Amino acid sequence: MKARVHVMLKNGVLDPQGEAVRHALGSLGFDGVEGVRQGKVIELDLAEGTTDATINEMCEKLLANTVIESYQVEVL
Repeated sequence: MKARVHVMLKNGVLDPQGEAVRHALGSLGFDGVEGVRQGKVIELDLAEGTTDATINEMCEKLLANTVIESYQVEVL
């Protein structure tokens, strides 16, 4: 089974990478981009029967810094 974890900075946390991308898009002539948030996607190949609780535990312990990041799990 596969799972995809989307990790993003929480609202209110400064995102310097996103701001750099927003600035670069403006420099390239893409007007109207008011904000960019950059995150990461982690794809996991898991043994059949791995529970949602186990995947969430992986996220809480390693894959996301839950102080400043939120995550969403998508089981494929």
